[in-house]
Amino acid sequence: MTITAAIPPHPIRAGSPRLHTVDLRGPEGRLEAVVNEGAADAPFSAVICHPHPLGGGTLHNKVVYYAMKALNAPDWGLRWPVLRFNFRGTGRSEGTHRGNAEAEDILAAVDWLENQYGLPVVVVGFSFGAAMALRAVHSNARGVRAVAALGLPTRAQGREYHYPFLKSLALPKLFLSGDRDQFASPPELEQIVAEAAPPKHRVVLRGADHFFTGQLKPMQDALTGWLKESVV
Repeated sequence: MTITAAIPPHPIRAGSPRLHTVDLRGPEGRLEAVVNEGAADAPFSAVICHPHPLGGGTLHNKVVYYAMKALNAPDWGLRWPVLRFNFRGTGRSEGTHRGNAEAEDILAAVDWLENQYGLPVVVVGFSFGAAMALRAVHSNARGVRAVAALGLPTRAQGREYHYPFLKSLALPKLFLSGDRDQFASPPELEQIVAEAAPPKHRVVLRGADHFFTGQLKPMQDALTGWLKESVV
């Protein structure tokens, strides 16, 4: 299913749940990570994965931050605990950037969330983080309830991205991109979604580029709207 959306902005009010650092251990050592605590009765937890580190992507990326707010802040009604972390070799995370092995870092983050909260996990990724999120949950979906790919790339950083494994990934999937995405044209993404196993949902934000410039609030509303309709 594909929806082309031009959603009005959602206000962000002051005040946010408690933020603290966590000791997250990945396959190559410590991963720098922070968690925004959620409501005591939250039914899910979430991890959000940042864009390509060689392009400056970190856990502090603006799209990652706004996605966290959508899942965590009271404004959108979810109030889940949300973990953000730096992939290996990024910021204070130990290890060396690999290009595909970063999917294992996501699985370490999922394990941490499961051990900490005992809740099903939703995995959200932006750009390179979206590609790694899909790869991670395909290799091991234990404890993962759904996955959302924001700005999923087909070519970036001199690399092409292919997703044949989506044909067998039966988790609920959101593909959320702009119709002016510099790293994946609408026809390319349409083909990827068409070949993916259901359940799946595609949202195209009119006028949005890869970084959702000027469209961050519509991105938040589209993400939370899908979660409330298809996951919660």
